[in-house]
Amino acid sequence: MKKVATIAGSDATGGGGLEADLKTFQEFGTFGFTAITSIVNLDPNNGSHHLRILPLEILQEQLVSIFAGTIDALKTGLLPSQEMIELVSTLIPKGIPLIVDPVIGGKGTQDFIKSNQVRDLREKLIPRAMIVTPNLREAGILSELGELTSKKQMQEAAKKIALLGVKHVVIKGGARLDTKETLDLHYDGKSFQSYPHPVIDTPYNHGAGCTFAAAITAAVAKNYPVEQAIKLAIDFVQAAISMGEQINPYVGHVWHGAYTHGEKRLEYSDEK
Repeated sequence: MKKVATIAGSDATGGGGLEADLKTFQEFGTFGFTAITSIVNLDPNNGSHHLRILPLEILQEQLVSIFAGTIDALKTGLLPSQEMIELVSTLIPKGIPLIVDPVIGGKGTQDFIKSNQVRDLREKLIPRAMIVTPNLREAGILSELGELTSKKQMQEAAKKIALLGVKHVVIKGGARLDTKETLDLHYDGKSFQSYPHPVIDTPYNHGAGCTFAAAITAAVAKNYPVEQAIKLAIDFVQAAISMGEQINPYVGHVWHGAYTHGEKRLEYSDEK
């Protein structure tokens, strides 16, 4: 069985972060490991999110545990401090496919990381990555181009991010460019591949970005070529969004089991 790991924040409501990663890894038939960098909690009084960063030594102990054996692919998510970015960059063994999801903020929240951490992502972690998966806003920040409002600007941002040293840049366009069709873009340093697909009209899409990067990670671990891994991840997330579920008065999550019809597993029946 392929073994995959995530170094990310914990989402107490279970939709994003390492919870989304582990659920996705399981759906792909891979065995998931995790190192927790922080805990994001939701305030039930107003729906705001609060970030609690764990001590650096606790993260280091988790990383030592993860890398005690063989890992087939690795994903990073929220790394909320410069010290954590430095530690992860130092301890990741060479040769493991690394997928970086450069989490800068969450839906409806202030940014979780600031300019110094963004700089360290650009200089220390992204150059080591096989694939980086920013959303439209994150791509604008990482490329230093600001707000991206067109496919051409997405392509320019991808080129600038690739100059950091990463082999593959996958920008998640979401529905910000068009209300009817969303666009994901892949740049391999030489050419572009566009992935347009219909916008799914639902507010219950929390965790989609984490799930997308986790799906790519698991597919890469199972030896999918990068292009096929991206396409499978898109299909997986589209299914997850289409079955999104309201979790509380403030947020609704994607359903990670949608692609494999996980909701039908182990249904009780007293039929003989």
